[in-house]
Amino acid sequence: MQAVLVAPGVKDRKVLAFKRGDASLLKDKDAVTGLIRSIIATSSPAQRSAFHVLDLARIVDLYRAWRRALPDVRPYYAVKCNPDPAVLGALAALGAGFDCASRAEIEAVLALGVPARDIVYANPCKPEAHLEYAARVGVNLTTYDSEAEVDKIRRCHPACELLLRIKGPDGGEARVDLGTKYGTHADEVVPLLLAAQRAGHRVAGVSFHVGSGASRVDVYRGAVAAARAAFDAAAELGMPPMRVLDVGGGFVAGGPTFGEAAEVINDALARHFGDLPCVEVIGEPGRYFAETAVTLAARVIGKRVRGEVREYWIDDGVYGSLNCILMDHYVPRPRPLAGTRPGEKTYTSTVFGPTCDSLDTVVTGYELPEMNVGDWLVFDDMGAYTTAAGSKFNGFDTSDINIYVAYSS
Repeated sequence: MQAVLVAPGVKDRKVLAFKRGDASLLKDKDAVTGLIRSIIATSSPAQRSAFHVLDLARIVDLYRAWRRALPDVRPYYAVKCNPDPAVLGALAALGAGFDCASRAEIEAVLALGVPARDIVYANPCKPEAHLEYAARVGVNLTTYDSEAEVDKIRRCHPACELLLRIKGPDGGEARVDLGTKYGTHADEVVPLLLAAQRAGHRVAGVSFHVGSGASRVDVYRGAVAAARAAFDAAAELGMPPMRVLDVGGGFVAGGPTFGEAAEVINDALARHFGDLPCVEVIGEPGRYFAETAVTLAARVIGKRVRGEVREYWIDDGVYGSLNCILMDHYVPRPRPLAGTRPGEKTYTSTVFGPTCDSLDTVVTGYELPEMNVGDWLVFDDMGAYTTAAGSKFNGFDTSDINIYVAYSS
């Protein structure tokens, strides 16, 4: 933990300490709730608007769990998920690499002192200017899934090595299906390998992504088998031996799915790549590290009573960090910071965000106790695809939402 606290991106931030009751996730949430109360009670000037709490110890715990479950798979954190410098710095200190999808993300990682060799430019379709920047700073490994991309890379970054992005199997029931946008089909593998060979690029390996938040983990078995078929196809074409397999991301912490996925991946790797011990296996977890590490506290700024129905306005919404409701299928379950007393009456409630758009609705038909302007609602698991995708719509700037960095012991 000490290495994390002195890491670039962390050491210049004020870090709040708090204590967990035990190792359970429920106790974690109780402890974070106490920290939120403390922040509101003691902040000077007073904290009167929405804020996040980022628990670095949660990231440390998850990194250790990853290394136990997938000891032969190095995580390359997906920066797009949550690019907060404290998140990046903590993961760099722990030994993670980074999956970057743009010049800005590469710049953010390099600014923390991460070597360019620890970055994969994992975007199968890149702007020319971003590729030229990657060439200048020495980020020399990128993904592709089309002949046009090969030609672009040849022109803009001729020294770059490639990872062929293949489409994962259908049926993973992912929260976000990336296969509709990216990934080479089986009948396109050989033509794209030949395209890279003609352009003079080495294909260093294969990548896939079964989708973000996949609930059916057996899809990893088929994806690893398809990757091995691509390795074999390259060998039959006389291409240099591939050395990298990227098993993608979309892993979810805090439930049985990750452990089940790890078992399937380990079994598939042993079956399909056991005879290729020199292959480096990496993954692209983003949600896994960030989602449960961040908690949102939003303040009630408005109220309307209509009979037994209660309507509330809070100072964050779907144009802010709660955009994840629309963009990432997040299911909000806000809880009053003050808690709910046994037997306390609840009301069917709607919670709106602060903008003038009626689309800015957080929950409807949701049971809450009576609340008033100045009260707070707490949203758990708010670290993935939240602040990173927020806007400035209606003058409510997501970047104005404070992030308190903390660590629990």
